[in-house]
Amino acid sequence: MTSPHKTHHVDYAVVGSGIAGLRAAIELSAAGSVLVLAKSNLSDSATAWAQGGIAVALSDEDEIGLHEQDTLNAGDGLCRPEAVALLVEEGPKYITQLIEWGTEFDRAGTRLAFTREAAHSRSRILHAHGDSTGREISRALLARAHSIPQLHLRAHAFTTELIVERGRVDGLYFIDETDETLHELRASAVLLATGGLGQIYRETTNPEVATGDGMAIAYEAGAVLSDIEFMQFHPTALAIQGAPRFLLSEALRGEGGVLRNIGLERFMKKYHEAQELAPRDVVARAIVSEMQRTQSTHVYLDMTKKSQEFLKKRFPRIYETCLSYGLDLASDLAPVCPAAHYMMGGVKTDLKGHTSLPGLYAAGETAATGVHGANRLASNSLLEGLVFGALAGQAMMKDAPAGKRKGQALPGSPAPLPGNGPGVQKEAMKNGGAKNGALKSPAAACATLTKIRELMWHNVGIMRNGKELAEGIKQLEGIELPKCEKSGRSGHELRNLHTLALVMARAARAREESRGSHYRSDFPFRNDEDFAKHSAVQKGKDVRFEV
Repeated sequence: MTSPHKTHHVDYAVVGSGIAGLRAAIELSAAGSVLVLAKSNLSDSATAWAQGGIAVALSDEDEIGLHEQDTLNAGDGLCRPEAVALLVEEGPKYITQLIEWGTEFDRAGTRLAFTREAAHSRSRILHAHGDSTGREISRALLARAHSIPQLHLRAHAFTTELIVERGRVDGLYFIDETDETLHELRASAVLLATGGLGQIYRETTNPEVATGDGMAIAYEAGAVLSDIEFMQFHPTALAIQGAPRFLLSEALRGEGGVLRNIGLERFMKKYHEAQELAPRDVVARAIVSEMQRTQSTHVYLDMTKKSQEFLKKRFPRIYETCLSYGLDLASDLAPVCPAAHYMMGGVKTDLKGHTSLPGLYAAGETAATGVHGANRLASNSLLEGLVFGALAGQAMMKDAPAGKRKGQALPGSPAPLPGNGPGVQKEAMKNGGAKNGALKSPAAACATLTKIRELMWHNVGIMRNGKELAEGIKQLEGIELPKCEKSGRSGHELRNLHTLALVMARAARAREESRGSHYRSDFPFRNDEDFAKHSAVQKGKDVRFEV
């Protein structure tokens, strides 16, 4: 490796600036200096893209126990009950705190407005500005973070690997994309909160930054990954040629939207009694089945029974985005297809964010807490990031060596730390900004990435079988990654996606059953006797299953 341009020291390092990373960083700032690294803009995260809302049992008609049961039901027998209990019990406290910090959730008069989504037994979904919930939460958390002197934020800093010494994670290396210099960061603890890995698939609702970096570097360092075979595919992404797969929220179907095939027939009643409000995996497979049966590339989402006024107010961002592609949801049918959306698995953690490596923690979509089981309940992901981000921060402070619990800077700590304050993003962009991400890399890398994404979509996608999984693994193993003289962000992202593609394909082949989002046509039934267990994968070892 090239010698680092500079070495920095900090009490706590957080990789990722979404809801989990920022909430953990705010918690940690009470005990020492914190540096948050974001590989793109500070606000460029899956959190900021989240439309659906955040689920919490706060209304008078709801109960924590009902939220708990709905989550367990959605997880298809694979949730860790203690993790689910913690999520729903702690949720109200942390949501109330978000409101105190200035998060503006939608209200009906002075009361919070709750909506219902598929598989929820009560109306418990909070929204902000209709369909911009994640963006509003991100705004409030960033504002809070910027107000804390001990908390420093650095944009366009891509983490390439963890530093492991004597079996403990002691820091990390990152590339400053404004000048392509390599930096070393030493910390008493590192939290990975880099989000998901949706870019591993040809069709995805995820932002370009979702390349699984935290999971991949944890795996390379020797950490255990768990339940990585469970990728949730969102049933309804906008399917217009040349347009990104913009997510058309489940809330649209919650408000009465219906699905029609290209013959304009409403088809969901053939697949599930709950029709359009069936669990996501059921709806996604039903759409795929209809597409195959009618030899089409999409089905339609029909919102035409709703007025333009209603749609503009309830779904402003979705309505305007569709309009920009020539679709008026009030009068036009929207072409949709499933797309990779959310990773239920990730870096295996306990309830406090500890991974299998001392000094390393994980939270949010990067982590596998067992909260989501085999299938995430809609709108639980933001809540998980919020609650488990805070809990991981608390654990990191508690575990820190005694001398580092009182906020003392480590010897050699620069003052101020690199990346303090909101001006960082502007400065980084002025100096040329981030180098292009995974989708805009050099020709050879781009061709390899396209091959990986196509392979994953066809061989490790919504409908799986042993023969195609084995063929996918063989082809992935045969891929040679392009060699670059100087590997920048895009080269690392490609390597990370290739690593995780193989891990996911191997875990999917090992799970010889159908459960939640993992569907095997050659093993179409759930097998609790052999597989009511969590997969565990470590570098250099075979996939194993454990309770």
